[in-house]
Amino acid sequence: MSRYDTVEQLHRCVADLEQGLEALKQQILSMRLLTARVFELPEVEKGKEHDPLTQIKVEQLTGQAASDRALAHYSRLFMQHQSEKISTKAAVRLPGAVCLEADSTQSALLHQQVAEINQLKQRLEQIITVESGLPSEERFEFVHRHLRGLITLNAYRSLTLLEAPDSVRFGWANKHIIKNISRDEMLATLEKSLKAGRAVAPWTREQWAGRVAGEIEAITSLPASAALKIKRPVKVQPIARVWNSSTQKQTQLACPSPLLVLCPDANSVPKLGELLNYDAANVTHRYKPDAQPLYLLIPRLHLYTDRLVQG
Repeated sequence: MSRYDTVEQLHRCVADLEQGLEALKQQILSMRLLTARVFELPEVEKGKEHDPLTQIKVEQLTGQAASDRALAHYSRLFMQHQSEKISTKAAVRLPGAVCLEADSTQSALLHQQVAEINQLKQRLEQIITVESGLPSEERFEFVHRHLRGLITLNAYRSLTLLEAPDSVRFGWANKHIIKNISRDEMLATLEKSLKAGRAVAPWTREQWAGRVAGEIEAITSLPASAALKIKRPVKVQPIARVWNSSTQKQTQLACPSPLLVLCPDANSVPKLGELLNYDAANVTHRYKPDAQPLYLLIPRLHLYTDRLVQG
């Protein structure tokens, strides 16, 4: 696909997404609100996207005010009419839940609308991350040249629709993304970086090439049987724990946006918990059995191995 075609598809997809979100908003406004609770989190300033979060202050909204805030959040694809200090690289998160009374016809329509919106969100991510043909470091500039102020993480994140659970509790999750990777895959990535001949601040091109060559040597010096894992920390994020008594099952969901909960009547409204302020100093970790020890091999890539690395 040519760059011109990619840009055209980008604009068309966002226009369809905005139209779908507006139709969803109007449908929700036509339905009876049973209850709602959302939690506003501090916005992220430019340049602070990667700063560690040790404390997060939560502001709670309930009832109609919470529903209004949720509808505005669903449609918030662009950083418009906002301070220039606010980052467009960080998602705007609004955990919570909006509970609506829905008969079978309304429920079917809402399921269809949400499915179509989520398909458009997936399509948008596909256009930007795959069909553009751009490496990750060039995508931000490309997107904001053609869709200024687009909050890509908000645009990508799907909406979640639930059918009358018994309770929805909220909390915080600290976790890592762990991915097994083979020696050949890792070496291919590093060799590609080496051949690109780029300079990465604060190093010169030659200094950076030397660092990457050292990383290649560190991997090739490991025995062939050594395991490699990428273990990258993810910022603390709000979650929802959804309980269904009929199945005796609790499901944990990431909750960057308010959950849409459909209920047949007012008697089936789930219990909604609160989201407390986050304080890293007071986090209590559940007991987990000792995992196999891992040793850090390449810090910048969060690459670990199961073999003790001799310094």
